[in-house]
Amino acid sequence: MTLFLFENAAILDGQSRELRLDQHVLVEDNRIVEVSDKPIRSKTSQNIDVKGMTLMPGLIDAHVHVKATIVNVGRLSDIPVSYLTADAGKFMKQMLMRGFTTVRDAGGADRGLADAVTDGLLVGPRLFVSGLSLSQTGGHGDMRPVTSDSHPITCACLASTQQLGRIVDGVDECRRAARDELRKGAHQIKIMAGGGVASPNDPIQNTQYSVEEINAICEEAEAAQTYVMAHAYVPKAITRAIENGVRTIEHGNLLDEESARVMSDYNAFLVPTNVTYRALYKHGKSFGFPEVSIGKLKDVLDVGLNAIEIAKNNGVKIGHGSDLLGECQIYQSDELSIKAEVVGNYEAIRHATEVNAEILNMTNELGVIKENALADILIVDGNPLKDIGFLNNDAKFIPVIMKDGVFYKNVL
Repeated sequence: MTLFLFENAAILDGQSRELRLDQHVLVEDNRIVEVSDKPIRSKTSQNIDVKGMTLMPGLIDAHVHVKATIVNVGRLSDIPVSYLTADAGKFMKQMLMRGFTTVRDAGGADRGLADAVTDGLLVGPRLFVSGLSLSQTGGHGDMRPVTSDSHPITCACLASTQQLGRIVDGVDECRRAARDELRKGAHQIKIMAGGGVASPNDPIQNTQYSVEEINAICEEAEAAQTYVMAHAYVPKAITRAIENGVRTIEHGNLLDEESARVMSDYNAFLVPTNVTYRALYKHGKSFGFPEVSIGKLKDVLDVGLNAIEIAKNNGVKIGHGSDLLGECQIYQSDELSIKAEVVGNYEAIRHATEVNAEILNMTNELGVIKENALADILIVDGNPLKDIGFLNNDAKFIPVIMKDGVFYKNVL
């Protein structure tokens, strides 16, 4: 049994808009076992005085691609799987060392990567994986050039040119693919429900998958007691997805009032990822992002914050994601500051803790500082409610990072 006692803490989490001052937090093994405004007496604990600092839950990023180790994801098939896995391990460690103790992978990572972190073979955040995302032929997950033909006796699912998704068409094959990803250990299913930026041949305005295909995939996820997340930008794609069983909309930059009301009515979540568009606009060309994709950025770059405003005004629950690719992943923490421009510091932090925990079906276990929660804890040398920049700068102001009761950084 390992005991750590954080004394004289100012607690920040979604339970209060103000810091809870002079708190004491006792951790036993991988759980928080006591939170008190009175001193906790323990003869066997290691005591850590954090007076003057902020104690908060580990951050959660609900949209990453740990295997997207290069910006031009269409070239991932050129990288051996063994090398790609090792490179993903490097990126995962960097995420953890920024204070993200849990992430949801939105396509590419499998249960093996998640288990490797759990078993200590890789250092990184707790992983909730989608396996391979599902895309229709010619959809956002189809990275083949227009000159590429599928052999008539070879199914398109074997012709996909990248390692983040699989191509499946038709209700029966969509159902089979969803079952297969669940069989392989996916925590949730990811589908491409509309056009995208990184893919070469599908305009942003496109809707993808028939309502019957979406419904079949969602039905399989529900049967497995999980849910479907969907890539979608435009109102029609968002509405079709939500009305046919999708639980979280990824990106949603072109959300309007009507589609926001549909999301609210269905108790769905929006996971914005504005930082990736800013990073790609700034650095994409130098990192090999295709010219056609840079052109598509203009459709979504400047409207993302407006979508957050619309979602907020219509009571849509808003999560937190980044969706950064390759070298751009260094900007992961900046999404907090971007979102705070619209919702303020407290809500931006709550989205990346309490709301994301709800998305992951981990309410009361992640994203909070309370008894019986998992011991994912950050100590911040400053007050992020006043300056959210204390959570940026590669954790410069975060001297302590604990995940599952284990210190990965402790420089107090």
